[in-house]
Amino acid sequence: MRAFSNPNWINDLKFDYEKFEDIPSVVFDKINRDLDRVQSKSPLVSILISAWNEEVNILRCIASLSRMETQIPFEIIVINNNSKDRTQDTVDRLHVRSLFEVKQGCGPARQTGQENASGEYILLADADCYYPSCWVDDMMKVLMKPNVVCVYGRYSFISEPGFPRWKLYILESLKDAISEIRHLKRPYYNAYGLSMGYVKKYGLKVGFIKTNFWGDDGQLCLGLMRYGKIKQVRSNRARAWTSPRTLQRTGNFSQALNARVVKELKRFKNHFNSRMPKNISMTNK
Repeated sequence: MRAFSNPNWINDLKFDYEKFEDIPSVVFDKINRDLDRVQSKSPLVSILISAWNEEVNILRCIASLSRMETQIPFEIIVINNNSKDRTQDTVDRLHVRSLFEVKQGCGPARQTGQENASGEYILLADADCYYPSCWVDDMMKVLMKPNVVCVYGRYSFISEPGFPRWKLYILESLKDAISEIRHLKRPYYNAYGLSMGYVKKYGLKVGFIKTNFWGDDGQLCLGLMRYGKIKQVRSNRARAWTSPRTLQRTGNFSQALNARVVKELKRFKNHFNSRMPKNISMTNK
């Protein structure tokens, strides 16, 4: 985890385009050469990305995945979740599998993805995230251990004006600390689809919630607990990186930090209770 700056490899993938029409063909060509190099026609792992109105973000995400350094065979599947912009045009220019899910929500989109995935394992990624080249290896190293059915990784925020890296570092350190406590009894509250993996055959048994429900990823993790262990991937180098837009919805940095601290304090004692909820309403990132 970096305290003062974003990783250099992210700067190479930011692509300052505002819309599909701005993306030059040479950018697609470069990413496709990398995709052809890293993807397999007989994948062990399927990386699922649900995308809704992400015509430029999806380019950045897939560009980062195209730089994976791994011997594990994988494929990338993008599920267009009824986008109204030109997300599909971007995906059509890239050498990845493409699916369409008209029913709105990550749950329905991810369910369509896992039902069509070729791999034995699923890794979930978000369309607005960047992934380091070690991400597949570090996630799978834990997921392929005996009796493990689901893993989740950590994530960091990309600094922007008003959200400097050192402040985000403090927030992330607090977030990582509380995740250790959550993991003892309620690991599903840590399972976010921006960096999560599971064994597909058990995922198909549990299934994603087929409504537009915030928490489909945690709900799947909760169901998977019947079949085996849930593990954290604590590797800092394997962190997914995302924009601070979920923080910005709360206001400035101080407002975002205060809102999350207050929310965690109110439910802190519940983290030591192993009682299983029927439905999970997930916290904001």
